[in-house]
Amino acid sequence: MKTSNSKSWAVGAFLSKYGIYFAFVLLAGVMSIISPPFRTLSNIENILQQSSVNGIMAVGMTMVIITAGIDLSVGSVLALSAVVAASFAHPDSHPLIVPILIGLLVGLACGTINGVLIAKRRLAPFIVTLGMMTVARGLALVYTNGRPVIDLSDAYDVIGGGYLARLPVPTLIFFVVIIAGAFILHFTRFGRYVYAVGGNELAAKVSGINTDRILIGVYALTGALAGLAGIVLSSRVMSASPATGAGYELDAIAAVVIGGTSLSGGRGSISGTIIGALIIGVMNNGLDLLNVSSYWQQIVKGVIIVLAVLLDKTAKR
Repeated sequence: MKTSNSKSWAVGAFLSKYGIYFAFVLLAGVMSIISPPFRTLSNIENILQQSSVNGIMAVGMTMVIITAGIDLSVGSVLALSAVVAASFAHPDSHPLIVPILIGLLVGLACGTINGVLIAKRRLAPFIVTLGMMTVARGLALVYTNGRPVIDLSDAYDVIGGGYLARLPVPTLIFFVVIIAGAFILHFTRFGRYVYAVGGNELAAKVSGINTDRILIGVYALTGALAGLAGIVLSSRVMSASPATGAGYELDAIAAVVIGGTSLSGGRGSISGTIIGALIIGVMNNGLDLLNVSSYWQQIVKGVIIVLAVLLDKTAKR
């Protein structure tokens, strides 16, 4: 009996750790069989570009959820950062670095406000970021008077549509964010403290960790990455709309949860989140190629999120 139990525990632990990777390979394999255009090089490149915006936001969301928090504002912060950055990116107006820095600073400011209210005022992350979601969207509408920002410079358009060494620039930015996020989370003191705060915030505080600083830093970083995602997206579509990014926070949360990060905090990885983002990208792309209605795509995505949470609960038991 003990041998049987130990074997089943080992199998469960293996699936809990590596099941997401097998699921990704299986999904990609099935899509390749039922839709031959899916496996073309141009389509794979398209999937990576489509996944880059969600993946960039999901890296920050991973750290937030590891601290047992949530950030519902990233989609609206993306829109606000995009319209502000794009307004400084008209031809012959400012050097390229200006809209990039402004977009990042807008996202950073929104994330810092979230972090301060959560850490210093002890408000629930759900409520704070829900409020920021509404405020940031409203600011984007006020800033643009409800109109999209168009006529962007060629240099700015390169960020989302250019190539470097035959690789799309958005994909390269995505890879840089992955490497930086993984390094911060797994090889720095800040990253270790993020896990500690998520595991037990009171114990972390008693052990001498400045938990307020960690929480503010995590939300500020997430806001900055939402700003970066807004810059990439507005550059790719060559315009910035105050309505863009609606529902993007759900995709980012879905990528993190599917990737195995625990909603109760203390556990998660960047690698899992990236696989989660790619699963969403592959699923969306494959269903589009199969002419599946976007309404059904939303249903499928919701079912996958619920199943991921159920698996997480099962793995904990």
